Amino acid sequence: MADLKIATRTGGEANLRERVVQRLRLGFQGALLRSGDSSYETHRRVWNGMIDRRPALIARCQGAADVLAAVNLAREHDMLVAVRGGGHSVAGHSTCDGGLVIDLSLMRRVRVDPAAGTVVVEGGATWGDVDRATQAFGLATPGGVVSTTGVAGLTLGGGYGWLRRKHGLSCDNLLSAEVITADGRLVTADEIANPELLWGLKGGGGNFGVVTSFRFRLHPVGPELMYVATMYPAEKAGAVLRAWRDVVSASGDEITSDASLWSVPAMPDFPAELHGRPIVLVEAVYAGAAGEGERALQPLRRLAEPLLDLSGPLPYVALNSALDAMFPAGRYRSYWKSLYMNDLGPEAIDAIVSRGVERPSSRSLIPIRHLGGAIGRVGPGDTALGDRRPAYMLSIDSTWEAPADTEKNIAWTRSFWSAMERFSTGAVYFNFPGLLEEGEVLLRRAFGANYARLVALKNKYDPFNVFRLNQNIKPG
Repeated sequence: MADLKIATRTGGEANLRERVVQRLRLGFQGALLRSGDSSYETHRRVWNGMIDRRPALIARCQGAADVLAAVNLAREHDMLVAVRGGGHSVAGHSTCDGGLVIDLSLMRRVRVDPAAGTVVVEGGATWGDVDRATQAFGLATPGGVVSTTGVAGLTLGGGYGWLRRKHGLSCDNLLSAEVITADGRLVTADEIANPELLWGLKGGGGNFGVVTSFRFRLHPVGPELMYVATMYPAEKAGAVLRAWRDVVSASGDEITSDASLWSVPAMPDFPAELHGRPIVLVEAVYAGAAGEGERALQPLRRLAEPLLDLSGPLPYVALNSALDAMFPAGRYRSYWKSLYMNDLGPEAIDAIVSRGVERPSSRSLIPIRHLGGAIGRVGPGDTALGDRRPAYMLSIDSTWEAPADTEKNIAWTRSFWSAMERFSTGAVYFNFPGLLEEGEVLLRRAFGANYARLVALKNKYDPFNVFRLNQNIKPG
């Protein structure tokens, strides 16, 4: 076969000799794919349909040894490299044009130790994999709200889910990790070995290496939790959001809740006469006995006269997959931005509602996540993620189908995001960064006092910025 034309880390082009690829293939347990191979088109695709890139080589790793070989190849030949776990990076960081994709999606083993209350998860696993394994023992660790989301990306960026106020973020429950570093070493990061690296993995993104396995703390959860899913008419949005704010601000740690501006999806689960109707969706989960939760969450079902109430007890596994059908892989185009907010005053609510009415796509979702609880009891320097004091996170999850609508949806999102900055702390959640157009300025705002410490960590573990396709912290 012909030599491969590859993209380099610095934006240039080079040739990768065929004999180099064949030498890698000899000891590689997984599959090496390039354009023209039968499964290349399938495996180059990622979750966000807006991201359409063609890597020169996809290394589908089966274990840490494969990851190590792929990292060494990228470093020795100056290849642009992307790391793919679940492939859910909205910003498209899990793939690249012309470079090497280190694909962990074959590495999905989950090992539960119920006696120790821990679970070890390989770097390509999804939260659905974890939930199914841990719930067999009545246990869980905080994960995401879409089951196909990768464990790696969510955890390394923080990790907000339905257990957040009771048990914290995904990264708060990370006990240790196995990491392949840029210089080709397999290192353990825990409280004894490389504790600073463990700190950086808790919110610092994929800047410091490829995490081949995670070990998490588990908590007794389920098997059923009370779930509120009440839809209110958008005409009542201002009043509903104010009432929602008042209820959740006085709630205990067991209650985690979101309020979202949306439209009723055109799906069989919803009455046909409501399809496409603008709504405020109030969701909440009670992290305790379902019976107690039904009583505790009742006020959230009476914020106004509902259009539709789908509330009830749900198995934890079903709860974390309830949104899967609404966010299928590859079908829709997505551009998501976020901001943290200290409070949700009348002016901020009015601004959110007025902008929400103007959504150019009915599929776009504007969630307001209530934070606090266990999240807020973690100090700003305890994890790389930084300041935990904000009470809310506003997310503008723009989603549309037609490629021709891309420009207007991105422009609307950025305009909305800019208008809301005056109500924000200045920080963002980096799993929802848009395309990170603001660069280092936004990174410094987000990490605050932790930024210099993260640069020092980058200098130690990746001084040549091999791992740059992420919320990139550049070496000093």
